[in-house]
Amino acid sequence: MSLYSCKLGASDGKVLYREIEAAEPGVLRKSLEDQGFFVFEVKRKPLQFLFDKGMKRRSIDNRSLLTFNQELLVLIKAGMPIMQVLDAILERHDSGKLSEILHQVRDDVKGGTALSSALEKHGRAFPTLYVASIRAGERTGDLPRTIRRYIQYLKRVDTIRKKVVAALFYPSILVVFAGMAVTLLLLYVVPTFAQVYTNAGSQLPLLTRMLIEFTTFLRHFAPLGLLMGIGAVAAYRSWVGTESGRYAVDRFKLTVPLVGDVFTKYSVAAFSRTLATVLGSGIPIIESLRMTIGTLNNRFMEKRLFEAVRFIEEGGRLSTALERIDIMPPLALRMLGVGETTGALEDMLVDISDYLEDELEERMHVLTTAIEPAIMVIMGVVIGTIIIAMYLPIFKLGGTVG
Repeated sequence: MSLYSCKLGASDGKVLYREIEAAEPGVLRKSLEDQGFFVFEVKRKPLQFLFDKGMKRRSIDNRSLLTFNQELLVLIKAGMPIMQVLDAILERHDSGKLSEILHQVRDDVKGGTALSSALEKHGRAFPTLYVASIRAGERTGDLPRTIRRYIQYLKRVDTIRKKVVAALFYPSILVVFAGMAVTLLLLYVVPTFAQVYTNAGSQLPLLTRMLIEFTTFLRHFAPLGLLMGIGAVAAYRSWVGTESGRYAVDRFKLTVPLVGDVFTKYSVAAFSRTLATVLGSGIPIIESLRMTIGTLNNRFMEKRLFEAVRFIEEGGRLSTALERIDIMPPLALRMLGVGETTGALEDMLVDISDYLEDELEERMHVLTTAIEPAIMVIMGVVIGTIIIAMYLPIFKLGGTVG
């Protein structure tokens, strides 16, 4: 998802300026036109990676959004008018980012603005999918059902995200501590041994000399290397912030052995669950697909999905369109075809996301089970080589004395 600056003309003649997050400018432009705006300009923000960090700081985290929706659902089901609902929620959230935004939303609703339109003004805080779900609930007159579905969606997405993070946590800890151990050996232990051997004036084995020279190089050029590393990271992030750079990186992710399959399953599972949520809110299939494209979080897959959307607009079936772009496993495609045939597409999409998430969890377990001993073996070899290189002169001296 990228951030775009939009210059819009409202139905009352006012010119509005908004910053909205979207997957593609074309989709954003059409969405705004469907909402009744005249679109003067849609321009992507420059230095996107800097604005991405800003968006994350200003957005509402999933936990806060979940709590807000749970309170919203209970109060609306109790029959309270929307103004009293917002007042009651604000009494519980008397400070913080959410409270500040909700005060503005309340003022807009009090002025006659629909709740979805009031939320939409804070695009950095409320996801596009959430605003669209609220708007769909307002259209159908069943807002509680829409909110309940979105709560279920948030809980499930948060669950799978936590599982992925938990699976990567232990290997990450191993890498960090093993890296610290190697750094300590190279920058402090090895130079101490090197000084002792230099004072002794003995001829050192080749492996020991190579290690000492490598350590000396690191100590002398570490500041320069650090600066070059920071520059490389900044250049990479700037390049990834461009459309071509992000597209190339996202395409590469999917081709990495073993890991590429994890990226694919994670993206498609999120897409399937989101599409089921949006369809369940009563939004037509084409509009639902356009809204959920960004949940893939992969430019390459998003571009392929745009091709599928065009195919469906021409009268094609969803299962056929997804089969043409090859982003779903065969079993998931067969399940999707059955859902279309039986009229249970929404339920089948939920089943597909459950299936893919189970596959993802199993694959993550296999990968982490294999990665942990691999890390231990690699770091053991590295640390062992360093220790052997340092003690070789002592072994040689002991053999000479004997």
